Amino acid sequence: MATDPIPAITLNQGGVIPQLGFGVFKVDPAVTQQTVEAALAAGYRHIDTATGYNNESEVGAALKAAGLPREQVWVTTKLRNDHHAAGDVRGAMERSLMMLGLDYVDLYLIHWPMPKLGLYVATWQQLEQFKAEGLARNVGVANFQVAHLEALAERSGLVPALDQVELHPLFQQRELRSYLDRHGIAVEAWGPLGQGRFALDGLPAIADAARAHGKTPAQVILRWHLQSGFIVIPKAVDPAHMADNIAIFDFTLTPAEMAAIDALDTGQRLSADPDEVN
Repeated sequence: MATDPIPAITLNQGGVIPQLGFGVFKVDPAVTQQTVEAALAAGYRHIDTATGYNNESEVGAALKAAGLPREQVWVTTKLRNDHHAAGDVRGAMERSLMMLGLDYVDLYLIHWPMPKLGLYVATWQQLEQFKAEGLARNVGVANFQVAHLEALAERSGLVPALDQVELHPLFQQRELRSYLDRHGIAVEAWGPLGQGRFALDGLPAIADAARAHGKTPAQVILRWHLQSGFIVIPKAVDPAHMADNIAIFDFTLTPAEMAAIDALDTGQRLSADPDEVN
């Protein structure tokens, strides 16, 4: 069990989200329940899933088995891409709640804007209804760029609670983050450790900080996210990694260490461009 409290961020729609969460992207459904149960036992109180991960029911089973009061666990899920095209946004939401075994989710996201379909604004208006009805306490987006967010603003009075985007030391999304900050939209990082696409200990700024604090390179990067003000959702199946990822509240990176990691930004994505996911 984690001994240090996980900080929380108050979203513009009123939700208070734990800044460190636990993601289940690419976690095999066969092991998802036991993995999420272990995460909850380790002290995580923020679980991030999606219809497209095909493990919502297993997440729901873990929540039930853990027996924690509903209000103590933040649950996020997301609209699968093909439910824009099917015009089945409400049905998708209802199925997610059924699979999770919940009356509401704390956060419901549009997973990708799918811009060539031209439906994400209408989809967002459906999410507004879900919030009004209490099916989702907060609603937001994932992988939205500035143009997509501006399109929402033109036709909706509800500002997204957050934008969940690819964000790690090599791709820091500075322009997008500036827009989000100006509009009071929280930043949530997926792939916060670079999805294994680069060697964490091969970057001197990270390796030096890890040695200085007696921490792993992954712990240093997660700490960088927290001190930058991001919400972060690392994934782990190995209990040791799960424990390491939550053991990041007993040290602080210095301003010089933060600046050195900030300087690693290449401006190059490692994953899909949201304009090309359609």
